[in-house]
Amino acid sequence: MAPINGICKMEEVLIKSAVGEILVSGCKEGVHEIKLQNYAVLEPGAKDASAPFKVCEGPQEMIASLKQCTTWLQAYFCEPWLIEKLPIPAFHHPLFDKDSFNKTVLLALLEKVKMGETISYKGLAEAVGNDKAARAVGGAMRTNPVPLIIPCHRVICSDGSIGNYGSGRANDVKRWLLAHEKHVKDM
Repeated sequence: MAPINGICKMEEVLIKSAVGEILVSGCKEGVHEIKLQNYAVLEPGAKDASAPFKVCEGPQEMIASLKQCTTWLQAYFCEPWLIEKLPIPAFHHPLFDKDSFNKTVLLALLEKVKMGETISYKGLAEAVGNDKAARAVGGAMRTNPVPLIIPCHRVICSDGSIGNYGSGRANDVKRWLLAHEKHVKDM
């Protein structure tokens, strides 16, 4: 993986979704970041799997990594039962370039916690072999450059409360995502 600072030819796609706007950036090597912004969570009763999804801005001919990511996100919001069959887009963010605790935790989360499931911060720490690292797992969640695909919203507190997810209305997003996935799992 080449350094990102100025070497990658970046492209961006802006998506409107059931949780607000999502900005996806990447290069031909892979997805750099997924940023949830301008939260506009649907009302609690609007957990419909056919929630609105629209690519609003971006190149007409998307590079493969952005196209694959957009396809994955559209399935997540509109046909979530399909995501287990879709390939995970390649990631091209510095966090995934070297071995680190954060990388280990994020990839373990991606592998071990499926749609409609949750895991506690402590449980994820135990899953990566460090049962004393629950706080560090929380730090790893905060560094996640590709939320939704690496489902940091599925990590909750040991007491069953949802914990934090970004700032401001982001906890509403986390609640919506967990309810959306539970609804799908129960179908």
